Amino acid sequence: MSAPADRPIARALISVSDKAGIVDFARDLAGLGVALVSTGGTYKTLKDAGLAVTEVADLTGFPEMMDGRVKTLHPKVHGGLLAIRGNAEHEAAAKTHGILPIDLLVVNLYPFEATIARGASWDDTIENIDIGGPAMIRAASKNHDAVTVVVDGADYGRVIEAMKAHGGATTLDLRRRLAAKAYARTAAYDAAISNWLFNELDETATPYRAFGGTLAQGLRYGENPHQWAAFYKTPQGPNARPGVATIRQLQGKELSYNNINDTDAAYELIGEFDPARTAAVAIIKHANPCGVAEASTLLEAYEKAFACDPVSPFGGIIALNRTLDAEAARKIVQILTEVIIAPDATDEAKAILATKKNLRLLLAGGLPDPKAAGITVKTVAGGLLVQSRDNAVVDDLQLKVVTKRAPTPQELTDLRFAFRVAKHVKSNTIVYAKDGATVGIGAGQMSRVDSARIAARKAEDAAVAGGWTIPLTKGSVVASDAFFPFADGLLAAVEAGATAVIQPGGSMRDQEVIDAADAAGLAMVFTGVRHFRH
Repeated sequence: MSAPADRPIARALISVSDKAGIVDFARDLAGLGVALVSTGGTYKTLKDAGLAVTEVADLTGFPEMMDGRVKTLHPKVHGGLLAIRGNAEHEAAAKTHGILPIDLLVVNLYPFEATIARGASWDDTIENIDIGGPAMIRAASKNHDAVTVVVDGADYGRVIEAMKAHGGATTLDLRRRLAAKAYARTAAYDAAISNWLFNELDETATPYRAFGGTLAQGLRYGENPHQWAAFYKTPQGPNARPGVATIRQLQGKELSYNNINDTDAAYELIGEFDPARTAAVAIIKHANPCGVAEASTLLEAYEKAFACDPVSPFGGIIALNRTLDAEAARKIVQILTEVIIAPDATDEAKAILATKKNLRLLLAGGLPDPKAAGITVKTVAGGLLVQSRDNAVVDDLQLKVVTKRAPTPQELTDLRFAFRVAKHVKSNTIVYAKDGATVGIGAGQMSRVDSARIAARKAEDAAVAGGWTIPLTKGSVVASDAFFPFADGLLAAVEAGATAVIQPGGSMRDQEVIDAADAAGLAMVFTGVRHFRH
């Protein structure tokens, strides 16, 4: 049965946890002749505001009970929402049982996401799982031909404007849009609940997985101008990972899709460097580092990172593991930079960056813990790939010396540094490092030998730009994110001047690679852990 495009609103049921704006909305509804029905705390709020409102218990003839767990789960509520207008059988049943139609449902849910964000107890969290609200929302949304459903206070004005423009009615287009939004809200809500339970129970590959989020911002476009895009935040627990979901943007243009993606990559990488141990800077382009370094100061670390590839940083993302200071800020603004992200910034540094109005300064409030558990999600055709985060940290790995020569203490320090960076470079990955800085990075190649050669070639280019007689790969160490399948990649590193190697090991030809390292006088260690990143 088709429904008329416009449906007048004669009766509204209002039951909200977040009461912001609800009195004004209800007053506007009453002014348009709408009868108000409400529950519990919402009823009291409207009553205290001087509005004529019927308590839901008077509508159902049944009192609220069980600490409010049962109040709207009643045929006089759901019949009023679900009855098909114009259907003789439905209307006869409603008349027989005294069920009045409900034309507008206004519900926002118990604050489950906020409850887990504050780290509430198990019992408190369970009590903040809404039952009646989602049930009513789904009922009203199913019957959107006749019923208007509102789950977001941002839509209060939208409904009133429509009613004023259409003689107290809403349009079918509006009802459909509000229903779609309502279903998305209950889906995100249920996802938050199920994922909280899975995390509490340490469940992994379950038969069903739900994912949901809340819109943080609409984006002008996606990776390319012909793609639409938006950024959604997932529910954050009490130990939320600092990063792009927690940032305060102090200045600069709105973040783009690519900005957010690249900034996330940059901040996850810089989180590998303990600020209590060393200052560190990472420069990122297209989600790959083009220079990473650690030093006693952010300025020195930035200069060392920049020297690795003095061409690519233009228009890049810079991540720092300490509070941005004035010295580093003055150096950074000498070239075009899209985004700077740091835990914090000094007032002097903020003032320096304020002269570059398009530069985005993001303060995350802390560093992400590289050891933290969690999941990552990637879309593929027809489905989702879900996995646990790669939270293996090189400092926790048992390194095994497999060559005749063991690395020197300085080589070992640089090997750990290089492998820490390699974890955050797209596969296949080769990273040359020396004195706590990358000196050549080969990312995302189809063969490991190509990555080794590209990294060496970039080091040669950097030497020319820096006025050095030889590239910094001479006397460097090299990290590979996965094993060398053949000795050719290792030999390319030898040719570039590397003296020590860190790699996962595990190839059928490991002995061939070890023999080649021994023949070249290299020290090599195996980690037993690889860091593919696709």
